[in-house]
Amino acid sequence: MALEPVLGEETLDQRAEGEEQVEAAVLPLRDVVVFPRMVTPLRVGRDKSLRAVEAAVQREEPLVVLTQRAEEVEDPTPEDLYTVGTLVTVARVLRMPDGTTSVLVQGQQRAQVVEFLQQEPYLRARVRLIFERTDRPPATEALMRAVLSQFERVVQLDRSVPEDAYVFAMNIEEPGWLADLIASTLNLKTAERQELLEIFEPSARLLRLSILLARLLDVLELENKIQAQVQQEVDRTQREFYLREQMKAIQHELGEVDVYTQEIQELRERIEAKNLPEEVRARAEKELNRLAQMPPLSPEVSIIRTYIDWILELPWAEETEDNLDIAHAAEVLERHHYGLKKAKERILEFLAVRKLAGDRSRSPILCFVGPPGTGKTSLGKAIAEALGRRFVRVSLGGIHDEAEIRGHRRTYIGALPGRILQGMARAGTINPVFMLDEIDKIGADFRGDPAAALLEVLDPEQNHAFSDHYLEIPYNLSKVLFITTANILDTVPPALRDRLEVIEFPGYTEGEKVQIARRFLIPRQIEENGLQGVPLKITDGALRRIIREYTSEAGVRNLEREIAAICRKTARLVAEGKPYRRVITPASLERYLGPPRYDYGRAEEVDQVGVAMALAWTEAGGEVMPVEVTLMEGKGVLLLTGQLGEVMQESAQAALSYVRSRARDFGIRPKRFEKTDVHVHVPEGAIPKDGPSAGITIATALVSAFTGIPVRRDTAMTGEITLRGRVLPIGGLKEKILAAHRAGIQRVILPKKNQRDLVELPRREIRGMTLIFVETMEEVLQAALARPQRIRKARGFQNRDLEGKR
Repeated sequence: MALEPVLGEETLDQRAEGEEQVEAAVLPLRDVVVFPRMVTPLRVGRDKSLRAVEAAVQREEPLVVLTQRAEEVEDPTPEDLYTVGTLVTVARVLRMPDGTTSVLVQGQQRAQVVEFLQQEPYLRARVRLIFERTDRPPATEALMRAVLSQFERVVQLDRSVPEDAYVFAMNIEEPGWLADLIASTLNLKTAERQELLEIFEPSARLLRLSILLARLLDVLELENKIQAQVQQEVDRTQREFYLREQMKAIQHELGEVDVYTQEIQELRERIEAKNLPEEVRARAEKELNRLAQMPPLSPEVSIIRTYIDWILELPWAEETEDNLDIAHAAEVLERHHYGLKKAKERILEFLAVRKLAGDRSRSPILCFVGPPGTGKTSLGKAIAEALGRRFVRVSLGGIHDEAEIRGHRRTYIGALPGRILQGMARAGTINPVFMLDEIDKIGADFRGDPAAALLEVLDPEQNHAFSDHYLEIPYNLSKVLFITTANILDTVPPALRDRLEVIEFPGYTEGEKVQIARRFLIPRQIEENGLQGVPLKITDGALRRIIREYTSEAGVRNLEREIAAICRKTARLVAEGKPYRRVITPASLERYLGPPRYDYGRAEEVDQVGVAMALAWTEAGGEVMPVEVTLMEGKGVLLLTGQLGEVMQESAQAALSYVRSRARDFGIRPKRFEKTDVHVHVPEGAIPKDGPSAGITIATALVSAFTGIPVRRDTAMTGEITLRGRVLPIGGLKEKILAAHRAGIQRVILPKKNQRDLVELPRREIRGMTLIFVETMEEVLQAALARPQRIRKARGFQNRDLEGKR
């Protein structure tokens, strides 16, 4: 839309004073605001609008143009039009080829609708003509100059505004005319134009126009700044491209190759030389072609290059040949570890199957479960040496992010493959021994569950096509021998546990620890402390005393620390040239290690009433745990102390219920329970205790307390009790019996169903011990009480209180 300001001739006397009203046809406009003195071409297509134009032309009278409030209204009514418009004269009417009519109008002056006279066949209204002041007081003069200065800057920045517009504006002396000219020239919204049209006071109109110009200038300056930056970057890129092409041409003439092209060529040669599957090779070549087409300074160059490097670093077909000599494997495993019969047998079985079945055999997913320091991780290294495979260890303890297993997607900054593929890259072969350490210490949070991500890794049915988020190519893990380690299986999710072949490391016996110290620990510490040529011997008696009184563990880590302390003190004496002991005996241990830290032999000195010895399993091995019962006058309350867990508390309640149900058989008056408070306490209350295996021990201590019959001091027991007095089997049998042996206890009462577990027990370690297997609580009492005949007699006198008789 072209706007042509007109100078000079005035059709109406704008300097007249007072008010003048005229009647004229109304021409509604959709999105156009016509200002006074401006020549504006209009497109007219509606029938009413055409009739209004024709009437004005025929009658040779002015026309009032009013802007619609909403441009989408097709047939506007008086309510749809602004009340302030412009009185115009029609200069020219032309019929256009598209059926519309082009009308060239010239604005005369502002007009405000007084009333609408008709709506059909066209709108007609009576309007009041607005006369504005033409004087220029100092404030108005200042506004005019400010607006002109702003308009000059707009003309410089906005290419859509013609430069002649500023020259024309400079020659206008009337403030209102100046404001109308600039408003009609600027690219303003319809509502803003109408707002300026409705401001009758020239100075107020100039002030509002100044505000609009300031806002427009801010936008134009920001746009100009952005365009300048973009143009500068484009120019720089084009300049670099031009210079680079020149450099390539010069290097080509000199027979040289630029560094970037050389790297691309080296990567291409590595891809050709690498033995890759077809799918992987196609992916690598595709990424390399993308890389070759990018400018060297593109941000994606490093991402693609790193991705290609990872593809080339991973083993896809490289494989070590297994050493299937079973005798050699057995010798290697025996050389590195003492004991651990089950784990060694399983590895030898795997070798035998591998030897007979070849590649048809699946690699097992082993899980070594046992207390700390029992050799789980080091056995994995020995297995790798026996098989002739590479060994990779990844610690999973404390990880919470699923991406640690599956990797991050390449869209992230600094993305890398997960720990599984990183370990495979370190191994360099597709069939290493891969140890996942501390699998029971994996956490989960908002970043995902790493244990769930391991389901695919540790499933022989799925891991032949393991999907890593970074690589996005299936990777074959089926030839990897995965070995996981854990201290306990309780925290391992059931779905993951189901995929594992669990091999338990129950902990070492005292004899095994002595052999381990003699074969492995002492030679290693002598070498580490520089005592190879120094005659130093630690006797078996000294080793046993260290095991019994200076350590309390299922493994041998603390044992090695104590041996290291002896070697260090000896090394100091040798270095200082002072005399030292060549033979370390039990009597000389306190000089090196200080006073004993643990008591060996916790059996009671005399038979006691209400005290029975229980056997407990811990992560560090077995423990002997006394259970004490005392009776007090009260109201039949059962009090349990010693930080007992819920299961152990329920066992105590079941034991008391059993004793009360058989009270007459034990010679106890039933009413006595109503007047007696029972306090069951397990010492060392700072240590949490739980489990059902102390059930028969609590029941024995209760019967002893109520009957006054002492419990034998040389007897310990373990087993779960039912309300009917049945004795149920328990776990951790080996550790519990060895704990009783260490405590100097000669008799152990065990559930009969645990008799099958004796195959795991080293006979030489329990020589001289008596194992009593029971099925009922009556058998327990006969074996545990010092004078069980008193209970047998009491069965014939059910109403007699043996405690009172005593």
